[in-house]
Amino acid sequence: MTEIASPTPQELVQRLLDLLDVKDHGGDRFQGNRKIGGVGRVFGGQVIGQALASAERTVPDDRPVHSLHAYFLRGGSEDHEIDFRVERDLDGGSFSNRRVVASQLGKPILNMVSSFHRREEGFYHADPMPQVPGPEGLASDAELRRLHIDKVAPAQRRLALEIRPIELRPVEPRPWMDGIAQEPVANTWFRSVAPLPDDPRIHRAILAYASDMALLGTSTQPHASSFVKGEVMAASLDHAIWFHDDFRADQWLLYACDSPWAGRARGFNRGRIYTADGKLVANVAQEGLIRPTSPRPASA
Repeated sequence: MTEIASPTPQELVQRLLDLLDVKDHGGDRFQGNRKIGGVGRVFGGQVIGQALASAERTVPDDRPVHSLHAYFLRGGSEDHEIDFRVERDLDGGSFSNRRVVASQLGKPILNMVSSFHRREEGFYHADPMPQVPGPEGLASDAELRRLHIDKVAPAQRRLALEIRPIELRPVEPRPWMDGIAQEPVANTWFRSVAPLPDDPRIHRAILAYASDMALLGTSTQPHASSFVKGEVMAASLDHAIWFHDDFRADQWLLYACDSPWAGRARGFNRGRIYTADGKLVANVAQEGLIRPTSPRPASA
């Protein structure tokens, strides 16, 4: 049997660029492509990235996005393209505002509001980057999944072994590997696996795409449970990003995540994104469903 060659890093990134390059159908209507080889439910970061790309098509280049707030209404299917409708709610002297509805087969799967701000100078301060090891010498998430594939639930193994256009390098061991509860803190370096074009809108869309990775699992760490092992039913419920400064998504970025609360089958997670030289370029917040797939033992 002839083996099918795996895509090169450049091919993986080109597929991601094609995925986020929404088609303009006129009248502020856009369509997002299906992921090549996609099976089952659409990755939430894809819907957010395509929704942001759609909104940015309707705003002048001198007004970069500074925040977006999205709600996932129902799971999308990899069997269909995604339609995006953009509403131009505001074009003021300094700010523009857009509402986006993402739909499949006429049913909304995501609502998003995004705000765009003309560049201005002003006061500045920022939280310092956590003191963590750099990405050099760290094993990639893909390597760790292959090494520990016997601990991954059979239903999750295809997804766990999938080759991705975003490389992740966790700083700390993930609890699903050894089953030991950890503090709800997770630091992960990430970047695209090949160089990207210079268009800053592309880098923002790819950060939005990647921001749905390595975040929700932070809220499961104190409970020694993981959706990778089939112990948790997980789904993003809402997602917010604040873009602070310029960056390149093909250079290493640190995703410093923590989870200050979990309860009632939901987990709340926060993430700060830094460049390798310590510049804080984005903040992320997300609440997600983390429903145990088996009854939890009663507290003593």
